[in-house]
Amino acid sequence: MTPILGIMASSVLKQVAPTTVEYLVVAGGGAGTKGFNAGGGGAGGYRTATGFSVSSGSPLTVTVGAGGAAGTTLQVKGGDGSNSEFSSITSTGGGAGGYETVTGNAGGSGGGGGKTTTVGGAGTVGQGNNGGFRTGTSQESAGGGGGASAVGANGGTNDVGGNGGAGTSSSISGTSLFYAGGGGGCSNGTLALSSGGSGVGGAGGNSGAVAGSGTANRGGGGGGNLSTYNGGAGGSGVVIISYADTFADAASTTGSPTFTTTGGYKIYLFTGSGSITF
Repeated sequence: MTPILGIMASSVLKQVAPTTVEYLVVAGGGAGTKGFNAGGGGAGGYRTATGFSVSSGSPLTVTVGAGGAAGTTLQVKGGDGSNSEFSSITSTGGGAGGYETVTGNAGGSGGGGGKTTTVGGAGTVGQGNNGGFRTGTSQESAGGGGGASAVGANGGTNDVGGNGGAGTSSSISGTSLFYAGGGGGCSNGTLALSSGGSGVGGAGGNSGAVAGSGTANRGGGGGGNLSTYNGGAGGSGVVIISYADTFADAASTTGSPTFTTTGGYKIYLFTGSGSITF
């Protein structure tokens, strides 16, 4: 009889809703700008924690922020990323890259600054880092956008743009992936291209290469570019919610999240806005 009772106890336990969950909330990345000394976009804000309290029967809103629109007009900043939200948790969209004498925008991570700025766009404490800026005054290069783990690198006096700040690795989805890397700043002429942070930020461009866009649903910033080509778009954000598989499935969801069970956890991955009820 013991195995039968054990099965019955396990079955009952699995009908209990979780009281706490783990989350990852990444906002949309900022765009790179098109222009002289165009900076890379800052990564979307990155927030994660365990032990977040939830109540059964109450829908919790999920909002997935869009990446900033690519900079397509000369000397006009690209778009900032949009915020992502899970219940009361908000991650701030990444700031767009600056240009020439104009600094990048503030955001979850800040956008890279241009030629004669002395600071990059400011990052949000606990979510990201500042963008880089141009360290010289000759020719055209710019700072990289900030990332979740590091500031954006400065554009060098050798006219190569600064790399995007590093993102952060998370295994909450069941696979270790990087999120929220900054976009690279533009380089002068056909000099070496700057890289986007952690493979999810877009590479900076030059007069012979198009800037890269941030990776979708990873919150990467877009790369900045010279006047020849457009800046890169920011990557959209993501919201992931995880808890032990000894608890029941969510009572309902909207927004068509991807649901998986792996490694002892139930995982709801939202790439579009919706809700979840436990």
